[in-house]
Amino acid sequence: MTLLLNASALQTVLDMPSTVEAVEQVFADIANGTAMQPSPVAMNVSPADSSFIVMPGVAAGPGLASVKLLADIPSNSGRGLPTQRSMIMLADHVTGESLAILDGRVPTRIRTAAATAVATRHLARPEASTLGLVGAGALAVAHVEALLCVRPIKRIVVWTRSAERMQEFRAAIAHHDLHVESVDSVEAVFAASDVICTLTPAVEPIVKGEWFRPGVHINAVGARPRPGEREIDTVGMARARVVFDHWGTAKTKSGEYLVALSEGAIAAEDIVGELGQLITGQIVGRRNAEDITLFNSVGVGLLDLAIGRLAYDRALGRGLGQHVNLSL
Repeated sequence: MTLLLNASALQTVLDMPSTVEAVEQVFADIANGTAMQPSPVAMNVSPADSSFIVMPGVAAGPGLASVKLLADIPSNSGRGLPTQRSMIMLADHVTGESLAILDGRVPTRIRTAAATAVATRHLARPEASTLGLVGAGALAVAHVEALLCVRPIKRIVVWTRSAERMQEFRAAIAHHDLHVESVDSVEAVFAASDVICTLTPAVEPIVKGEWFRPGVHINAVGARPRPGEREIDTVGMARARVVFDHWGTAKTKSGEYLVALSEGAIAAEDIVGELGQLITGQIVGRRNAEDITLFNSVGVGLLDLAIGRLAYDRALGRGLGQHVNLSL
């Protein structure tokens, strides 16, 4: 039997602290060789502007193989539809049994924030307490929840173009004892923050490397997995010690990396390595309090697998979801 889990069921069973730990473990599994993370495959056929990205993975610890199908459709914005949609399939990695099919919205949002938290745990200064957010949407709310799991955040500095979105953001995190400050420029976020998350679907850079202060940690999260799109400029990539979530994905999909590389500002050997290598001690990220560190998050299919394991087990325990026999 295959368990179908919709967005509301996933919202019920997933929590951020458990997700952060599951995501950290699967990154370590990649580095240790007990999980396999192939590079994603992108497919498109003209004249439609839709790209379909297949993100597979298999991991011995969780005992799963998974595949995520992500639809990236820029023209959907003109139709009043989401520009990205996804679904995730889980299978037993020993028997091949189809275990579950999940709507991708909640896992994608929570996994992205959880990966940022893991990177921040291993790259930011331990005493970092001011979080800067470039963007104030649902992903920003998820990042607040995630970063509170790994750093003593007391103050949040936010830039957004939308006063309405800022109001919604304040309401969404009002249950936390945090001082929230709205600023009128991205530069002001960098001037005030210890850890910064960039969370916008920018096409051209909105962050200048000249703003990076010694000791800051940046999580570059928002740019879509398209080679020419980026939030961080070339100077920023050249100034920071950069860690990727996955090399294979970054070298084909990270606009931050590919543009800086094409401009000759960085070389492949300038990249410190992957997050899993950092977790397992194979590489060193932050060497001292003055280092500028940057986590470039492009997207790793195994995070969906890790979250899928959590969601599947908890949904079964609580009797949630719909069971379907696909073999009939």
